Amino acid sequence: MISAFEYTAKQFDLSRLKGISEETLDMHFKLYEGYVRQTNVLNEHISDILGKGRVDKEKFPEYSELTRRLGFEYNGMVLHEYYFDNLQKGGGNGAPVKGSVFHKTAEACFGAYEIWRADFTSVGNMRGIGWAICYLDPSSMSLSNHWIDLHEAGNVSGFLPILVMDVWE
Repeated sequence: MISAFEYTAKQFDLSRLKGISEETLDMHFKLYEGYVRQTNVLNEHISDILGKGRVDKEKFPEYSELTRRLGFEYNGMVLHEYYFDNLQKGGGNGAPVKGSVFHKTAEACFGAYEIWRADFTSVGNMRGIGWAICYLDPSSMSLSNHWIDLHEAGNVSGFLPILVMDVWE
C-alpha cells in the first residue's frame, strides 16, 4: 500500500484579538480542524485505491470523486492557515508601514495604496461565500486581488498569496 502523508492541525494563539470574537475564532478553528481531518481521510482512501497498483474500472468513479473532493478540503485547510497567519495580536488598523515593501508594491501596481485597499475591500464585500486574496505574481512582481469560490475554484496557479481574508461567514 502507498503511504499517505498525515497532516496535523496547527495551533494558533489568537485569543483576545481586536475585531473578532472568541466564538468566531473557535468556529474557524473547528472548521479548520475538520478540513485537516477530511484531507487525511481522503488521502488515506486514495492511497488505499492506488495501493492496489492501479485504478481499475470498478474503483475509478470512487477515485475520481475522492480526488475532486481533496482539492476542496486541502485548500480549506491551507487557506485557513494563511488566514490565521494574517491575524495578529495587537494589530493596528491593518495599514502597512508607509515605505514598506508591500506599501511600495501596492502603490506601483495600483497607483496608490488607498486604491489597492479599496479594491481588496471591494473584493471582500462581494456577495457570496469565499475568500478575498491578494496575490503576488512572481513573474511580474505585481499584486492582484481575487475572489476565490469554494476553496478550490479561482486560485491563481503560481501566484503567491500575500493577504488572505475569509469571507465565508
